[in-house]
Amino acid sequence: MSSVTGSDVTESGSSALADERGILWRGALALAAAMGVGRFAYTPILPLMERQTSLTADAGAWIATANYVGYLAGALLLIVFPALALSGGFLRCWLLVLVASIAAMPLSTDPPVWMVLRFLAGVASAVIFVVSAQAVLRTLRRNPHLSGWAYGGVGLGITLSGTAVLLLGSTSSWDVSWLVCAVLAALLGAPVWTLLDRATPPSSTAGASEDIVPGRARAFGLLLLGYFLEGVGYIIAATFLVAALADADLSWLGNGAWVLVGLAAVPSCVLWSRLSGRFPTPTLLVAALLLQTVAVALPGLTGNPVAVVLAAVVFGGTFMGITTLALASGAALRVPRAAAALTSAYGLGQIAGPLAVQPTLAAGYRPALLIGGAVLLGGALVVLALRLTSWETRLETTPGSVRDG
Repeated sequence: MSSVTGSDVTESGSSALADERGILWRGALALAAAMGVGRFAYTPILPLMERQTSLTADAGAWIATANYVGYLAGALLLIVFPALALSGGFLRCWLLVLVASIAAMPLSTDPPVWMVLRFLAGVASAVIFVVSAQAVLRTLRRNPHLSGWAYGGVGLGITLSGTAVLLLGSTSSWDVSWLVCAVLAALLGAPVWTLLDRATPPSSTAGASEDIVPGRARAFGLLLLGYFLEGVGYIIAATFLVAALADADLSWLGNGAWVLVGLAAVPSCVLWSRLSGRFPTPTLLVAALLLQTVAVALPGLTGNPVAVVLAAVVFGGTFMGITTLALASGAALRVPRAAAALTSAYGLGQIAGPLAVQPTLAAGYRPALLIGGAVLLGGALVVLALRLTSWETRLETTPGSVRDG
């Protein structure tokens, strides 16, 4: 009969800890490149493009929508072909596409060309996000609350890209800003090359089919709807916040406010993850959505700089926290490919957001922010309904699930 010595246990524990740390910082930097730069660099650069090219607000909305269509396409790709999420070569390929699509933006001033490039960046962002998130969650199966450190990477990317554009100044050219962001994406994304090498491989039962009991199916349906509405509401602010401040004669505050969004997002995921150990996740989701409702609507109601700064901090402190909580909820309900499904719903919402407010842009960006706030309020009400469906019971009746309350 074999025995396990104390040193064996210690070495095993040290190895597991090293794997967790390795996957956490690689995952954080992957999300910084894919989301913080690849997705959100467009927000601070948009006002420069409007001033220095012939880009109109309407065309800018279409370019943003193309990026969100690409994001949805990337998420759906991984739902249809889930094995791709385990391919290191596939992940590396999309990192190269991400960097190239950002670097190519200055090569044209034609909106249709920009739409194609932003579509490709959207696909790359979704692929890197879903693959990284799944790798992190697999590796942290025993300590899922640590995943917040990886999701905080999105805030890091927003902070770095926003700061770069801010330091270049409003007199800098829009094309230089894109090139700087391409360099940032390449540097931050380099650890993607070894991300899957450090991740825990799927267990032998991970791909086994599992029946979804009706209660869990209904709960997941509400989660999907609430997360879809979050995608609609948040993307309106994420796309047009800086332009809205410029529209309100607060251009001097615009990029600074966006940097604050990123700074607030960095620790927010860790905070919300820790709170999930004390409160049911749907309760936290409702609270985060209500806070975000105020944060998105406030700049549409007032141009007071203090209010705008407060709104930026609260927005940054909630939008990635909501993602962290939603993905953890999907994993806890043990729905197959929950991360990809939720990301798809989110992506669909992001497509709908700019299209929904496009007719109002002729009157400026502030009405769009009010619409975004109203949609987020609807999302909070949907998740409140989820909270009232005996959430804990859904998890307790799931063999091997993580109780989230």
